[in-house]
Amino acid sequence: MLSSLRRRAACLLVLASLAAAFGLAGPASAADLGFSVPTPSSDPFYTPPSPLPAGKAGDVLRSRQVDVYAEPLRIVPVPVRAWQVLYRSTSATGQPIAVSGTLLVPPTPWTTGARPLVSYAVGTHGLGDSCAPSYKLRTGTENEEALIAQALLKGWAVVITDYAGLGTPGGHTYAVGQAEGPAMLDAIRAAQQLPGTGLAAGGPAAVWGYSQGGQAAAFAGELQPTYAPDVHLVGIAAGGVPADLEKLARANDGAPWFGLVLGAAVGLSTAYQDVPFDGILNDAGRAAVAQVRTACVVELATAFAFHHLGDYLTVPDPLADPHWQARLAENHAGRHAPTAPVLVYHGINDEIIPLSVGEQLRADYCGLGATVDWTAFPLSEHITGDIVGAPFALSWLADRFAARPTAGSC
Repeated sequence: MLSSLRRRAACLLVLASLAAAFGLAGPASAADLGFSVPTPSSDPFYTPPSPLPAGKAGDVLRSRQVDVYAEPLRIVPVPVRAWQVLYRSTSATGQPIAVSGTLLVPPTPWTTGARPLVSYAVGTHGLGDSCAPSYKLRTGTENEEALIAQALLKGWAVVITDYAGLGTPGGHTYAVGQAEGPAMLDAIRAAQQLPGTGLAAGGPAAVWGYSQGGQAAAFAGELQPTYAPDVHLVGIAAGGVPADLEKLARANDGAPWFGLVLGAAVGLSTAYQDVPFDGILNDAGRAAVAQVRTACVVELATAFAFHHLGDYLTVPDPLADPHWQARLAENHAGRHAPTAPVLVYHGINDEIIPLSVGEQLRADYCGLGATVDWTAFPLSEHITGDIVGAPFALSWLADRFAARPTAGSC
């Protein structure tokens, strides 16, 4: 509750700054208010053409201009130009897929070269289509809007991916870095193709995210040299990264945040058909998984608190299965060196993703020869690590956009 109040207070302050900087838009019509926006499952925009047309990753399949609203001010649109985009990307197993997202561009001109673009990845929103950031931005219910607004205030454009299967048909591959990384990189490619945005193809770009978004940013950085060498990536800001999924699953088994473990199991089994999951669920497990597939983060976090994997399965240790081990290893961050500089940051008292996980990610990147800056925030748990870390991450990214060197922390 307190974290929600802190986020809402921050949102009010940042939105007031946006209004002062850019000028508030006029009142919204009733047709534009959040309650009239169809959910993704009822909105044909999110359904990709079948089969996908020939093309390459990052190609725009369709787009539309929209208004976005902010919680709790849902009467006037946020004063930015906004586009929803459906774009081509790549699944965790290398298959072409469609992913949805939102591009936000400040209305003020950018006069010093190409406008910087930040690909922002949200933290855990849930697995149901109504949890998609593109939908929540239009309905004024996106609780990370205050963080996004801080980047917009710098004059940067921001593109926010919905991730694979969140909004678009099919299950969300939650916690699967091998799908999240391409979704972030292809969002950059798509944003820089859209007409009328003022963005330049090949312009400077960065990736930023925290928690699930930190995992996505880390994987975007690791994959970019081979997957998207055409993307001019100048920096990677990854906070609260769930780098080691097996360690986190075991640490949170029976803990207050066990629902995130169950969500990750569903996400991984959705991405990879070879991992045994549906066949090892008991009756309670089948009911829980059905609930998880449509749950947003509050339900996911509260409905399964203090439960155990063993409550839902017919085998004692599914993670020991060789198929699970292989897929968990594929989604272990820190196995490949990004070529762009990396900021890794973490709350010292993080109760969901232990500090040791962030420290190991830093050590892994350093061992691979990456340029790494590391910051641990005193007295911060998981949510406050996000709030305190955001201004620090944005300042660090500003230096990268300005081509200032960093000595690194290795």
